[in-house]
Amino acid sequence: MQNNNPSNTPAENKMGVQPVGRLLAGMAVPMMISMLVQALYNVVDSIFVSRLSENALTAVSLAFPLQNLMIAVCAGTTVGMNALLSRSLGAKEQDKADQAANTGIFLALCSFVLFCVIGVFFSRTFFQLQTDVTEIVSSGTIYAQICLGCSIGIFCQFTFERLLQSTGRTHLSMCTQLLGALTNIILDPILIFGLFGAPRLGVAGAAVATVTGQCVAAVAALIMNLKCNPDIHIVPRKIRFHGPTVKNIYRIGFPSIVMQCIGSVMVFGVNRILISFTTTATAVFGAYFKLQSFIFMPVFGLNNGMVPIVAYNYGAKKPDRVKKTIKLAIFSAVAIMAVGLAAFELAPGALLSLFDASENMLAIGTPALRIIALSFVLAGFCIISMSVCQAIGNPIYSLVVSVCRQLVVLLPVAWLLSQTGNLTLVWLAFPIAELMSLTLSAIFLRKTLRMAERAMTQSAS
Repeated sequence: MQNNNPSNTPAENKMGVQPVGRLLAGMAVPMMISMLVQALYNVVDSIFVSRLSENALTAVSLAFPLQNLMIAVCAGTTVGMNALLSRSLGAKEQDKADQAANTGIFLALCSFVLFCVIGVFFSRTFFQLQTDVTEIVSSGTIYAQICLGCSIGIFCQFTFERLLQSTGRTHLSMCTQLLGALTNIILDPILIFGLFGAPRLGVAGAAVATVTGQCVAAVAALIMNLKCNPDIHIVPRKIRFHGPTVKNIYRIGFPSIVMQCIGSVMVFGVNRILISFTTTATAVFGAYFKLQSFIFMPVFGLNNGMVPIVAYNYGAKKPDRVKKTIKLAIFSAVAIMAVGLAAFELAPGALLSLFDASENMLAIGTPALRIIALSFVLAGFCIISMSVCQAIGNPIYSLVVSVCRQLVVLLPVAWLLSQTGNLTLVWLAFPIAELMSLTLSAIFLRKTLRMAERAMTQSAS
């Protein structure tokens, strides 16, 4: 399974020499496209499920914290692996780069085992903590058991795609993501509604389609790495625990894991607050999360394209390239979020209608989408800023911002506003929390850039 490379010391990677604007576009645009497709199949998933019943949509919405927890471990581990790998390549340390890649694969397999156990044994308890509606508990349990119990696909997909991204091969990563997404989209209606002779599986069909798409993408990404990625070497005997590398991966990635886990806690808490009003409010919140992925996913794609460029050039001691990359990424993220803001403000009813929204759901959801969208532009700046801190080596800043935003501000404010008995006021917690996040992000980004500039200048001299 080892790639053939005549030299252990690679030539200068394009991330250190190509013009920054073209480089960022070349790396980010393919990822943005693939992320949009990811968002599309997430939305299509819920659109089809909503045709079953509002309770079915609510069940899938309530499963989001569990899925987000799994994605948190995927994303956090691969953020740490990517940053370590890119910095090692930038510093011409091939052995460390290979160690990061193989150890990252080992950690993905360990994570799958953990979530398989959680999914099989604890899914029903998770849903029973949120609602006593039998249909929602039953459907949600089946959905979560399949998604977590068969999660080897998503863990391997994340890992192998990030290996391609970390070496600048984002077009290959895009191809594997597109393949997985299209597989999911095609299978969704077939398995949910029992088309073409397939069994009608309902909510379980959505879960089966999801894990099948993930497995297809994982296999494709592995093949791409073995055949088309000479910058790293995947060696079966090296896919094992390596203490120093694991420590370095999680030193960078653990704050990202915690941040997204905090997101799961936030969603769980908000769902509990909303369901005290009506289950329809929870369905609205679930629909919002699917819709906002069309806005946030391209920013995350941009973000994934930016991180290896920043990490590589930081390792290569090129401060001008680091600064220019960050500025371009922030400008682009804010522009994308502004488009999202306009869409949510101008057409909330049309967006909710995609989910077969009832009159009650439209009445609750229209003001909800307009209020929450006020936080979008601020979030664009915050996402890029905190990823810069992670790429350069100050991941604790991201953790602080995430904890303050979601646990210190958003959840308490949402609970306090819920005590008024006015559901519409609860949505104000989102822009309020984002204002706090903006303030902290600006402060931490400035400190990180000053530290990075000193480190690069001193090393160069």
